[in-house]
Amino acid sequence: MAIMLQSNSLAALDGIHHGFFTRAGGVSSGCYDSLNAGVGSNDQPAHVAENRSRMAAAIGVAPERLISVYQIHSPTVVIAEMPWDAAARPKADAIVTRVAKLAIAVSTADCGPILFADAQAGVIGAAHAGWRGALSGVAESTIATMERCGADRSHIMAALGPMIRQPSYEVGPEFEAQFTADDPENERFFRSASRAGHSLFDLAGYITARLARAGIGQIEDLGRCTYAEPQTFFSYRRSVHQREPDYGRHLSAIALAG
Repeated sequence: MAIMLQSNSLAALDGIHHGFFTRAGGVSSGCYDSLNAGVGSNDQPAHVAENRSRMAAAIGVAPERLISVYQIHSPTVVIAEMPWDAAARPKADAIVTRVAKLAIAVSTADCGPILFADAQAGVIGAAHAGWRGALSGVAESTIATMERCGADRSHIMAALGPMIRQPSYEVGPEFEAQFTADDPENERFFRSASRAGHSLFDLAGYITARLARAGIGQIEDLGRCTYAEPQTFFSYRRSVHQREPDYGRHLSAIALAG
């Protein structure tokens, strides 16, 4: 059984199914143990397919109606009106839909997954917000696309799932410079690291601030760290530090019950 976490605010909405899946409850082994959803990983494709099928069941949709995109760390959003084949995934970092029984999902392994819902309008969204996507406005692009589909941003609820947290996210000076060049106030999302010249970046805080500035109705952060909880989550950065051959990917998915 695929193990997932839920947002209290999204779980309270009628007609919305969602889940932030952990690494538990799948069939993969080794560094992918066990619920690896990464179609771009070197895991056995049959294992990934079975894992994604289990996730689809947990969300209440057929396996072929759980869709994701080919992520490129961008602000690009696509509107899903029907399932697409995994081999023909559009290049984007967020999906919006108003189609019932169609689960939209993003893949992460340290980046920030955001699930959105306007239950009154029947419009949902899912965004992959790594630092590049967050800086370039993927959250705002998702909200704007939801509005084009009939949502009202004051009614939108957003939930931030597991991602790398500030104590584990050390970055160099050139990284911080990109954020402060965009807005000097972004300095508040960095604090000094033990290594000279380096900082610790608050990705979740940065995403939350941008969502709040966009004026949506409610924001919830699950507060879980992918890097610091190896028994529960995959982490790209942890895999690099531990010199593992590859790493698993999570899915965060949302669907309208219909």
